[in-house]
Amino acid sequence: MVTVRRLVIDVLKPHDPPLLEFTRQLGDTAGVDAISSTLIELDQEVQNVKITLEGEDLGYEAVESSVETLGGTVHSVDEVACGDYVVEHRPTPQD
Repeated sequence: MVTVRRLVIDVLKPHDPPLLEFTRQLGDTAGVDAISSTLIELDQEVQNVKITLEGEDLGYEAVESSVETLGGTVHSVDEVACGDYVVEHRPTPQD
């Protein structure tokens, strides 16, 4: 089975912990080598965040569990990259 090297997830999280701390703590999840978070939408109660995680062998279940431990919910998995390396998006004639 090929390994997961990149996950892009849509997460709904409470305001606390703040995005910086949420990202740092999520980055401590086993298998995560790098992480970035982008605030997509903010309302009175919650934040909608796009999170990109990379690593040699990411475990979705571990990532989802960490998000939930921090009070968040994974709404969707928006991108997955698997294999020996990450294939970057490139324009094609269909684009």
